[in-house]
Amino acid sequence: MKTIATLTMNPTIDVSYEVDSVFHTRKMRTRNERYAPGGGGINVARVFCRLGGTARCYYLSGGATSAALDGLVDMHQLVRTRIPIEHDTRIAAAVLERESGKEYRFTPPGPPVAAEEWQDCLNRLAEADCSHLVASGSLPPGVPSDFYARVVRIMQKRGIRTILDTSGDALKDGLAGGGFLLVKPSLGELRQFVGRDLESVEEIGEAAKAIVDKGQAEFVAVTMGHRGALLAWQKGVLHLPALPIEAKSAVGAGDSFLAAMVYALTVGSEPIQAFRYGMAAGSAAVLTPGTDLAFPEDIDRLFALVAKHDETPSLRS
Repeated sequence: MKTIATLTMNPTIDVSYEVDSVFHTRKMRTRNERYAPGGGGINVARVFCRLGGTARCYYLSGGATSAALDGLVDMHQLVRTRIPIEHDTRIAAAVLERESGKEYRFTPPGPPVAAEEWQDCLNRLAEADCSHLVASGSLPPGVPSDFYARVVRIMQKRGIRTILDTSGDALKDGLAGGGFLLVKPSLGELRQFVGRDLESVEEIGEAAKAIVDKGQAEFVAVTMGHRGALLAWQKGVLHLPALPIEAKSAVGAGDSFLAAMVYALTVGSEPIQAFRYGMAAGSAAVLTPGTDLAFPEDIDRLFALVAKHDETPSLRS
């Protein structure tokens, strides 16, 4: 396995709390306060390294909160390349209401990024030394919606395979240029991408397979929450049902899924096995509270359950 790189254009300082009940106006005393470096690519790197891999994190960060994010990245012993920007790195919060078991998540849009700042990022990526690049997360204000298409073109010239996990116009315009190894939308993101409701597994599979048929990505993994996950590739579509587990937090489930799937691919697993491993990691992530992510021991335990649960998968060509 070679070193991968991750790209986080809109990182966060992730803060999580627990309260007994949520009320308006009143001051609510919290407990179990946690801080973690966040944003898609950073989360992917955290899980990828827990599994035994090596990853370099590329991310934009600036302002008064930049040093705090760097410190959190260092606490997780991640190798980093920070691309400096002028404005403050965003802070996202997740609040668990213990009385109801509901989680409330607050995510700002992120700081504005100047043209010279995102161009500096592209210049840094042109020197990346890795086998795969995982570009994950939203684009902050000021970054063009075709930014990820520009990234994949740079990576293609250097023989580096690119994986994409984003949404909205960044997904649509990113995929327009094609050439991705893997793209991982959620069901909601895929629906937004195609511009219509996708209800049945067959409809979802057809929409994912269309991305493959257009040459935009070799593999499309769609995460569908309680409905499981779906993998589309040239030979067909595979749907796996969700594991029967009790969720504690949805934070980082998709990132954990992607990290484990990419890890399995880099160590030589077949795509379907890598997909199953990703499924186990996504399930493992929802077992952890707050801003934490999947742990290897939970992934391995649930991977055995995925194989057992996956006795009669829906597979079509």
